[in-house]
Amino acid sequence: MRYSGLAVLAQGLTGNRGWRPAWRDPAPKDAYDIVIIGGGGHGLATAFYLAKEHGLRNIAVLEKGYLGGGNIGRNTTIVRANYGLPGNSEFYSHSLKLWEGLEAELNYNVMHSQRGIINLFHSDGQRDAYARRGNAMINQGDDAILLDRAGVRKLLPYLDYEQTRFPIYGGLYHPRGGTARHDAVAWGFARGADMRGVDLIQNCEVTGIDIEGGRVTGVQTSRGAIRAKKVGIVVAGRSSQVAAMAGMRLPIESHILQAFVTEGLKPVIDHVVTYGMGHFYISQSDKGGLVFGGDLDFYASYAARGNLPMAEHVMEAGLTLMPMIGKARILRSWGGIMDMSPDGSPIIDRTHIEGLYLNCGWCYGGFKAVPASGHTFAHLIATDRPHEAAARYRLDRFATGRGLMDEEAKGSQHNLH
Repeated sequence: MRYSGLAVLAQGLTGNRGWRPAWRDPAPKDAYDIVIIGGGGHGLATAFYLAKEHGLRNIAVLEKGYLGGGNIGRNTTIVRANYGLPGNSEFYSHSLKLWEGLEAELNYNVMHSQRGIINLFHSDGQRDAYARRGNAMINQGDDAILLDRAGVRKLLPYLDYEQTRFPIYGGLYHPRGGTARHDAVAWGFARGADMRGVDLIQNCEVTGIDIEGGRVTGVQTSRGAIRAKKVGIVVAGRSSQVAAMAGMRLPIESHILQAFVTEGLKPVIDHVVTYGMGHFYISQSDKGGLVFGGDLDFYASYAARGNLPMAEHVMEAGLTLMPMIGKARILRSWGGIMDMSPDGSPIIDRTHIEGLYLNCGWCYGGFKAVPASGHTFAHLIATDRPHEAAARYRLDRFATGRGLMDEEAKGSQHNLH
């Protein structure tokens, strides 16, 4: 059913008895044209755009748990297009444009809030780097404003401007950046895909990938074998494990990234703020909680939880930047399993196995990429040609060394990205 203000009013007056489930709970069929492994944001978006943009209907999304139970529900909800390198710049610009029309396209409130992002810098070198990045953003057609110290202080008066170790020199302001509700993004894409005939199959773990004569023929699951002409792997931190079922070894390491949320507070932080010297980022949710995170745990793991030393490190960075949050009580924390690539940029490409496609390596950029990831991956699966916005996200760049996109200039060590 279509959501609208009138529908909400009508349901409220009739005891909310007329709402229908947002999506079906079908049993898996014996065969599909396309199987998407992974029912997170990227997988659901891929299925949605396959149906909407390419008119394909015989599609299944297989999720071993529940829809949206992975990284799409374990992040700090930031949406931005402030990348500087060719390849990344046009991709995230494409994603931001999709975000801006997403609620109308899905007929679903994903709570997209363009409150603006301010990346702080703390040295002359950082200022020069952000000036270059801002110019790249403007050249791409996005927005960027370089603020001096006074400009930052006008927007963010609550920061500690007296610290001498990492003084605040200014910031790069990206007004169109902001946040969205992570769960709602998964639900909106799931509902939109289901409306177009896609089967969303939960509690269906893929245990094997069937290959005959160099071509994929289907998958083995905890609910039986399913034949498929094409299979897309979109499983974030589990990418290496699932790809291994097809005999592939990916250049991916899985690391844990923690996030935290405090008790609800009165509105105090109007923007998303990032701390250039402490790798700390923070915003305030619509419910009033301060949502923040920091560095990876720096060791490979598949545990969806973080460790206490890194939690302490994140708190220290936050208090260095804005001591005012020191009395806020932490309600909960969680960990996302990050699929870290050697250059910090993602992979959207065909594999050497005909009919098998790969979408992974999102590092810190997974949530903000959801619409464009689904849109471009759907294009690749449907047409066997890369979308122009994702043309540089080739898998073979790690074998040849050509086309690497080291956005943060961290080298090839996965966990530094």
